[in-house]
Amino acid sequence: MDLVTIPGSRIVEISRLAFGLPDVEFLCFGESDYPSPASARDALVTALDGGATTYPDVRGTPPLRDALSRYLTELHAKPVTEARIQITASGMAAVAIALTATVRAGDRVVLHSPSWPNIGNAARLRGAAVDELPLDATPEGRFRLDLDKLEEKLRGARAFVLNSPNNPTGWTATRAELVAILDLCRRHRVWLISDEVYSRLVYDGAAAAPSLLDIAEPDNAVIICNSFSKTWAMTGWRLGWMVVPEGARDAISDIVEVTHSGVAPFTQHAGAAALADTAFTEAFLAHCARGRDMAGEALAGLNGVRYAAPDGAFYAFIGVDGATDSMALARKLVTEHGVAVAPGSAFGAAGEGHLRVCFAQRPERMARAMQRLRDGLRARISQGSGAGGG
Repeated sequence: MDLVTIPGSRIVEISRLAFGLPDVEFLCFGESDYPSPASARDALVTALDGGATTYPDVRGTPPLRDALSRYLTELHAKPVTEARIQITASGMAAVAIALTATVRAGDRVVLHSPSWPNIGNAARLRGAAVDELPLDATPEGRFRLDLDKLEEKLRGARAFVLNSPNNPTGWTATRAELVAILDLCRRHRVWLISDEVYSRLVYDGAAAAPSLLDIAEPDNAVIICNSFSKTWAMTGWRLGWMVVPEGARDAISDIVEVTHSGVAPFTQHAGAAALADTAFTEAFLAHCARGRDMAGEALAGLNGVRYAAPDGAFYAFIGVDGATDSMALARKLVTEHGVAVAPGSAFGAAGEGHLRVCFAQRPERMARAMQRLRDGLRARISQGSGAGGG
């Protein structure tokens, strides 16, 4: 029997190797060890005790849709009405549903790279051709999106998937860049799907990263995808949302109905409580900022390493000179140095030669893990890296 297959996750491959060994520090997953909000946990228990276990409105519970409308309107420059909000079972579900709604077999989807592999695979499952546009890497370890190259890619494309702040690089589009991207997509009649799950994790003092919700009109061909997983450290709760064009929610809800038939109502009660918990978001950002500082301190002065502190998200994306097989290097770091990091090749060809570290961890874990990583990278240099970087 033939099954449709997609490339397996190299992050999962590294984690399975690490799980089989004693005393490994895990920095390979895109999640924090910070506990979810107590407010969310309490709201979930109260909802369960109150019997909120029946089929929900597939669009999402009215209290959560209303809360998100208020939250997004306060956070961004343009109002977001409740009628544009669709609740989904995770941010990934939001991306998959957006692609289902906009992309058909044979269409071309443009995706900047390095990128989270699930996005490209979701487009491939729709029968689309994924056309990757590498971000330009600068000598000091930063990244930028070339808008002229983007325009070339958009000609004849069906959709462009934007992820800013970016996983894994931390690249964050400026407001001016978003204006230009939106203009290009309008000009070429391309759907713009924006994955903004890291929007609150920025380190310049702003309340949020620049967003298409600051500039797009309600009827533009723009779909925003977001999640409770990152900002509220709720990865296992599987709760996300979409902001869809005016008048499009009924069509999107029909797709949600045949995809996952709505989201558990008790989880949605937890989401509404999390939105109101501003103290949590401030504390969690401070937690990530501390990890960011520790990553920078540990990587400072290492020969053969290119790294600049990211503008957003919670990853250090580390360029390693001469590394042409980041998977082999990541395996060696697990087996010989007891630290699990994600190989850059997990995020597409443009990620090769890099390692991704999730720094949203407790200081004591970060200290141990980064010392092990530092020791491993030093050993690589002293032993002679070879062409494979292993």
